[in-house]
Amino acid sequence: MKKYIVTVDGEKYEVVVEDADPNATYTPAPKAAEPAKPEAPAAPAAQPAAQPAAPASANGLKITAPLPGTINKIVAKPGETIKKGGVLCILEAMKMENEIVAPQDGKVVSVAVSEGASVNTGDLLFVLE
Repeated sequence: MKKYIVTVDGEKYEVVVEDADPNATYTPAPKAAEPAKPEAPAAPAAQPAAQPAAPASANGLKITAPLPGTINKIVAKPGETIKKGGVLCILEAMKMENEIVAPQDGKVVSVAVSEGASVNTGDLLFVLE
């Protein structure tokens, strides 16, 4: 067995890896109900995906896609007032649903995407004012 230090998102974890028997056949273990807990202190719970937003301009605050994926659901509608942290849409990326939230209070000026649309990092999603 060998010990390794693995760094994930800036957190270091000690992992132990077994040497495999070259003559043995292995079957995957059933998925555990809970993920294994690292020996190092756990990182705080992940926050909803924060999207990079272009600075406010004459046309309003542009909300862009933080990662490539598919728009599963549009929550905010044009003309709707939204509070900071309010969900604008749900973006699915790598089989995970990410809430795209408003970085500040405002009014939804426009929605630049539709449900089912594929987006790339940096694509315009919403404009707030």
